[in-house]
Amino acid sequence: MQTVLVTGSKGQLGNEIQVLALSYPQFNFIFTDVEELDICNRRSVDDFFAVHKIDFLINCAAYTAVDKAEEDKLMCFQINKDAVGHLGEASARHGVKMLHVSTDYVFDGKSYVPYTEEMPVSPATVYGQSKAEGEQLLASVLQNAVVVRTSWLYSSFGNNFVKTMLRLGRERVSLQVVFDQVGTPTYAADLADALLQIISAGKLIPGIYHYSNEGVCSWYDFALAIFKSAKIECDVLPINSKDYPTKTPRPHYSVLNKQKVKSTYNLRIAHWEDSLKLCIQKLENH
Repeated sequence: MQTVLVTGSKGQLGNEIQVLALSYPQFNFIFTDVEELDICNRRSVDDFFAVHKIDFLINCAAYTAVDKAEEDKLMCFQINKDAVGHLGEASARHGVKMLHVSTDYVFDGKSYVPYTEEMPVSPATVYGQSKAEGEQLLASVLQNAVVVRTSWLYSSFGNNFVKTMLRLGRERVSLQVVFDQVGTPTYAADLADALLQIISAGKLIPGIYHYSNEGVCSWYDFALAIFKSAKIECDVLPINSKDYPTKTPRPHYSVLNKQKVKSTYNLRIAHWEDSLKLCIQKLENH
């Protein structure tokens, strides 16, 4: 039986893989977070790989606090770059096939057509820079890695836009949400399943891939759909990004072109509205 190591298993994506693990009985899973394996410590990573016979590694660990990263640059780069290098080096030494999860933030969000994997990266934030450099470092230490970039991730686990909107929508009569930032929400359960389908495919084809749900929307549209699905009465008012200042600029356009991952791995991808409904049902049944 092949063994799959999942790092960052307490995050949104890691938790969703834990839920799905039962549906993939052909794999033995090892789930770790910082308590079990400090991926920022090269020796700890080496020792762990030496003790466990690992076939696949799915790295879900990431520093994702976009605003906080501007002050906490050192920690952000340790997790999003250095640790990725440690995992890549250990994977190369031990013959492990590595999948690494990255982000749309490696782009500056100034495009007006969906981003393909070949487009040059140009991050506009510390977080985006750390993820871009992590990708580059991984490519230099591990020739056959698979990198999957995603966008607007949400889940029934952890903190995310969907859960924030559900809470605020029940507390307030109206909310202001930006309408001039466009992208595609990604249900972490769908991404988790896609990653497990990729390693189940029999042949891992190295390279960078883009994955999000299908369709396009603004954060304003997303909020409306959340309230509609959860039957919450809350007035949503569209505003410009400039009227909702954040410490760090957000990409205005984050739509990813998914043709490569769909054709390479024969994946069927759900529309974001359908997946959102599933997530909200799950939250309401808890």
